[in-house]
Amino acid sequence: MLDKPKDAVLDREFKVVGSRPVRPDGVDKVTGRAKFGADVSAPGMLIGKVLRSPHPHARIHSIDIHAALAVPGVKAIVTRDDFAENKKHKDVLCNIMARDKALYEGHAVAAIAATTGAIARKALKLIKIDYDILPHVTDVDEAMADDAPILHDTMITRGVDPAPEKPSNVAQRFDFGHGDVEDGFAKADVIIERSFKTEAAHQGYIEPHACLASVTEDGHGELWCCTQGHYAVRDVCASLLGMEVSKLRVTASEIGGGFGGKTTVFLEPLALMMSRKTGRPIKMVMDRDEVFRASGPTASTSSWVKVGATKDGKITAASAEFRYQGGAFKGSPVQFGAMCAFACYALENVKTVGFDVVTNRPKQAAYRAPGAPMAAFAVESVIEELAIKLGIDPVEFRLKNAAAEGDTSSYGPKFPRIGLVETLEAAKAHEHYSAPLGPNQGRGIGSGYWFNFGGATSVSLNVHPDGTVALVVGTPDIGGSRASMNLMAAEELGIPYDKVNTIVADTASLGFNETSHGSRVTFASGLATIEAARNAKNECCARAAMIWEIEPDAVTWEDGCAKPAGANAGNFEPMTLADIAKIAEKTGGPISGHFEKNPAGAGASFATHMVDVEVDPDTGRVEILRFTVIQDAGKAIHPSYVEGQFQGGAVQGVGWALNEEYIYGADGKMQNPGFLDYRIPVCSDLPMIDTVIVEVPNPGHPYGVRGVGETGIVPPMAAIANAISAAAGVRMTELPMSPPKVLKAIDDANGSA
Repeated sequence: MLDKPKDAVLDREFKVVGSRPVRPDGVDKVTGRAKFGADVSAPGMLIGKVLRSPHPHARIHSIDIHAALAVPGVKAIVTRDDFAENKKHKDVLCNIMARDKALYEGHAVAAIAATTGAIARKALKLIKIDYDILPHVTDVDEAMADDAPILHDTMITRGVDPAPEKPSNVAQRFDFGHGDVEDGFAKADVIIERSFKTEAAHQGYIEPHACLASVTEDGHGELWCCTQGHYAVRDVCASLLGMEVSKLRVTASEIGGGFGGKTTVFLEPLALMMSRKTGRPIKMVMDRDEVFRASGPTASTSSWVKVGATKDGKITAASAEFRYQGGAFKGSPVQFGAMCAFACYALENVKTVGFDVVTNRPKQAAYRAPGAPMAAFAVESVIEELAIKLGIDPVEFRLKNAAAEGDTSSYGPKFPRIGLVETLEAAKAHEHYSAPLGPNQGRGIGSGYWFNFGGATSVSLNVHPDGTVALVVGTPDIGGSRASMNLMAAEELGIPYDKVNTIVADTASLGFNETSHGSRVTFASGLATIEAARNAKNECCARAAMIWEIEPDAVTWEDGCAKPAGANAGNFEPMTLADIAKIAEKTGGPISGHFEKNPAGAGASFATHMVDVEVDPDTGRVEILRFTVIQDAGKAIHPSYVEGQFQGGAVQGVGWALNEEYIYGADGKMQNPGFLDYRIPVCSDLPMIDTVIVEVPNPGHPYGVRGVGETGIVPPMAAIANAISAAAGVRMTELPMSPPKVLKAIDDANGSA
């Protein structure tokens, strides 16, 4: 199937795929029976708490734990001295427990396990730390200055030739593009260049990080945690504790939101180490303050974009520089931002440069399409402004320059079949685009791109004697993927949706699976599910051939049944999956299907968003009036959940655009570490978000699937900024576009008129 022509999936008539059944885990979640990270407990467990640095940058000279250890009920304390150096996961180790320096406010410096949380908190106050407070820096541009405080004395910028001789806060330089941008700009009739800044935004998951760890005397460990990737947690934790991976079994709980923020480890190694010391289970749960101060948001950024075009609307050159701070350790998503920035456009001359910068902030973590939304905010703002200046309809301008199949992407590879043009055409045809606007109202457009990802995947499908199917996957369900797996297995086997039950296995029960990120699960686990079902079908046909005493190739599978096929097949009654499964033990034993792969061909994803806003010129308040998301899903396996992903990305984009930001004071400390002051959107902030599912099949998947979870958050900030610009007559270049910033921009524009 994977080698069929690109339009092959268009010819298929699906029977259950594309329907909207109730999700199998829904009842447990709405009734409170589902177990999330903090719901797990064990007999005799202790409670773990973390002591965190009050300073954004400080050298740790000594840690005195004697008084804390003497508190009745305290059973163990861990510090940097309990963890050996680890080259493979050096930054992870330094992040979960400060070594020679605390690098941000909230950096863990010690952890205590006690019989109660109250005792643990009391004992934390008795730990004495001798700090030498150092200068700090939290802004990305300031961190790049020559006189900035240096976080890591050994950090020499990579990607620069010749290599610098002195350390700096720039971890790496990235460079993408092709053609001659200077020549391209020389051919342009109109050029626009602007600078932009975005603040860090948190993923906003409701459930804080939590885990329960148990290590027995024989060195075996069990870990329950809320995570998007329990295999990655196993590998990291085993490495940090010097364990063999086969001796650590990790089970993923239900997850109360992740959005990329639960793809790393924070508490788990500490809990395991304290359990090893005490021989008792350790439970740890972050409070909301800890989540904000010590777990990763996305990066804050500073960027510059320049785009030139001819009078008839053809882009001649595009260039950009992106500076992303990734917190106290290297690894900001600037590489992805620089790659995605101009990916929506077919450009002859394009160049993007990215700088990965460290600051005295918590280590950033992924957040839906890491790095792409910030780059799209800058690029799509300039694209819209350029279209307006040229007097060309913004959608038409994008269509004139849109990337299509066969075009060389701005970061190198040629695109296979993609659906950007289809999303733009759908936007232009949508009645939203021509709807009238009132006073102080404006409409904005934004397009966006994400690569999507395959990743190592393992699936096992087992047929029960009654003909029902148990599907075992290793990818935590973060968006309804169990329902999608059920649909694909049912489609392939020709059985009803409710005859398939999907479970997420622990790390000891199934081969390695990459984390649930990168919009990979429906694509990769779905592909593996389809292939595992085909394996099971082939086995069923072989069993039927055995019973009928004919050749296996004389049996076909149709409508959930094995049927004789061809002139020499004989005249036998079809056998259902249940018929074959019922006598499986007499024909060779249990029937199952397996598939393991690291699939390529994930299929790039594009979206176009339309937003209407109203701006109050007296207060700067922005109201979102209407929002339409148009995105290519390849094939919508469960349309309701596809729409939910579209809407969820849009909502998070609204928050990031208008309200959400990490606010740091001059002291380097976060000033709004809670949902009262860090304001995410609520229902009253939002309109109904309309969705249009475009289906341009991905040739890399047997059903044409493209991942949809990332792309929905890429265009919103640009579309909203463009709408505000149209409504207020000012170009917004900083996120969030909160009322004070909007009002100041209006006042500045009026004052300079």
